[in-house]
Amino acid sequence: MSKRIIECVPNFSEGRDREIISQITEAITSAADVSLLDVDPGEATNRTVVTFAGSPEDVVQAAFAGVKRAAQLIDMRNHKGAHPRMGATDVLPLIPVSGVTLEECAALARDLAKRIADELNIPVYCYEAAAFTPERKNLAVCREGEYEGLSKRFATSDGAPDFGARAFDDSVARTGATAVGARDFLIAVNFNLNTTSTRRANAIAFDVREKGRPLREGNPIVGKIVKDENGEPVMRPGTLKGTKAIGWFIDEYGIAQVSMNITDIATTPLHIAFDEVCRKADARGVRVTGTEIVGLVPKRAIIEAGKYFLKKQHRSTGISEEEIIRIAVKSMGLDELKPFKAEEKIIEYMLEKQNTSRLIDMTCRGFAYETASESAAPGGGSISAYMGALGAALGTMVANLSSHKAGWDERWEEFSIVAEQGQQLMSKLLALVDEDTEAFNRIMAVFAMPKNTEAEKAQRSAALQSATLYATQVPLKTMKVSLKVFDIVRAMAENGNPNSVSDAGVGALAARSAVLGAQLNVKINAAGLKDRDTAEALIAEAAKIAEQAEKLEREVLDIVNSKIG
Repeated sequence: MSKRIIECVPNFSEGRDREIISQITEAITSAADVSLLDVDPGEATNRTVVTFAGSPEDVVQAAFAGVKRAAQLIDMRNHKGAHPRMGATDVLPLIPVSGVTLEECAALARDLAKRIADELNIPVYCYEAAAFTPERKNLAVCREGEYEGLSKRFATSDGAPDFGARAFDDSVARTGATAVGARDFLIAVNFNLNTTSTRRANAIAFDVREKGRPLREGNPIVGKIVKDENGEPVMRPGTLKGTKAIGWFIDEYGIAQVSMNITDIATTPLHIAFDEVCRKADARGVRVTGTEIVGLVPKRAIIEAGKYFLKKQHRSTGISEEEIIRIAVKSMGLDELKPFKAEEKIIEYMLEKQNTSRLIDMTCRGFAYETASESAAPGGGSISAYMGALGAALGTMVANLSSHKAGWDERWEEFSIVAEQGQQLMSKLLALVDEDTEAFNRIMAVFAMPKNTEAEKAQRSAALQSATLYATQVPLKTMKVSLKVFDIVRAMAENGNPNSVSDAGVGALAARSAVLGAQLNVKINAAGLKDRDTAEALIAEAAKIAEQAEKLEREVLDIVNSKIG
């Protein structure tokens, strides 16, 4: 169940005054529920790069607050720095991390750009995926002439901003203009080489980077560069689209590296870049000994890499995230120079660290004692979801054991697919463990609402109905997901490793208990709904699912018992 997460990396034109920087980041974190991941001020550039992440709605609200505060604190008429810039908030990209597409981020960026222009009176250019014209996809085009060139650009139709177009007045003179855009996640990565030669590292970089190298006459290294009719060098493209790369020597490590920015991870995933650099290095007598990721990385990049290497080994990919990540780390040597700590390098894990109260992060003992405590939550709904997760886990276990069974090597992919499906169901049900408790907490929160006036009573009553409906829908969702567990355990009872058929049977028992347990929660919560048509519809749907679960459980157990004898 992928959370909707985006990242925002605004660049503010202040890198020296720590008080101003602090006030801007305070505005960002106070405006919405976002996690501040990094604040990187630069003295020479007089520029601070801030990184924060959260839900799309929260990130957009926080970004707006940051732009507003920067406009109040930074006067561009006094700004000097080494980095190109045109506004107090110079650039503001929205970046999809999980559960959100680049196209959705582009739409959010355009809406945010319009709001900044309308409410803050700041001219805004839209760039990269949010651009309205092909030319403005390039940030350099939007920022041409920098702050000092805005007055001249605003006077032309070609140079006018996308939102907030007007004459260059005192307000713009103070804030400058802002570029708001959407781009895919950029992975900064260095590939370690068993050489100290910068020239060889550069050669490998030129082999792979999208731009490639200049085409030369005769000798490819020292021959005369071929130029086109405009006098520009003719380039021979490299093998990896969406990448930029150079070679360098790092004194700290005593090795040369290919330093790469992967700007399009959908076209060139991290693991493909790694394999291609290895291939080109090998052709030049050089070996890639490891990989260094600079900054943060989205979880999908590491998970995709781990699955890629597992498939190359003809091994099941339906294993835990932790194991998949471990395979990725070892396959690409992510821990060669220093330990790769997933909780500090993967964005989603950094966000999860902020939430330390999740039930599913408890130990088995802790969860049991928490359930047994005098608190009403976690209760039957959460336990039902957890039983469903255990049922999915057992089916997944049988699939993984089957994929490694001696003599069944040719069937590894068949079982890997089932194991992946089981992992997905298990993840959804584990999320429902906490969601069911959250549903209960919402109802409890309503009882704390004031009820002194008729208006307050009406608002409280409406909130209670909304929370009760949600508390009814969550266990129904648990029933639906748990019902799908039978597809996994039945397939494994019929076709999986016969030595583990009893585990598939226990998985069926757990799935049936999950469905029937969640049904009880649907019934008791639906009783509190005033809209009886909705309540009866939910109860009837739950009854049908429960009937199916009992039928499927009997079928699976018949298969299991026939094989056990």
